[in-house]
Amino acid sequence: MFYDKGLRFECQMCSYCCSAEPGYVYLTEKDLDAASSEMGVDRDTFISLYCRLVDFGMYYLVSLRERSNYDCIFLTENGCAIYKARPAQCRTYPFWDNILSSEESWKREAESCPGIGKGAVISKREIEKRLEKGKEAPFIIMKK
Repeated sequence: MFYDKGLRFECQMCSYCCSAEPGYVYLTEKDLDAASSEMGVDRDTFISLYCRLVDFGMYYLVSLRERSNYDCIFLTENGCAIYKARPAQCRTYPFWDNILSSEESWKREAESCPGIGKGAVISKREIEKRLEKGKEAPFIIMKK
C-alpha cells in the first residue's frame, strides 16, 4: 500500500468535512447511543430531531441531517456540538476506503482537506484500525 510508512494528517479545524457538500453521515448503534446521550435524549427522540432516514429499499439507514447549505446539523461556530460523541465516520476521516484506495485519491482529497500532509505521521497500523472502525455496520430500521 502507498501508506505502508504511514501518512501525515492533523485536523486543521477548517470544518470542510462537516460542510459545503451534500453527503451522508451514517450512524452505527454505538454512534446513536453516544450522540443521544450527549444530547440528553433517548434514541428515538434523537433520530426524530437530528436525523434523516435514507431509503435502501427494504430498510432505512440513519444519517445525520444537514442544513440547507449542507452543513452538518451539529456544526456550530465553535465546531462540532457533539464532538466527544461524534460518529465513527467523522472520527475516522480521512482514513476511509475510497480515499485510501490509491495515492492519487489521497492527493485529490488533500486538495479539499488542509490537514492532509500536516502533523505527525499516522502509522499504517493506526490507519488500518481507523479503516476497520469505519466499517462498523450502520444502524438499520426495517420497513414494516
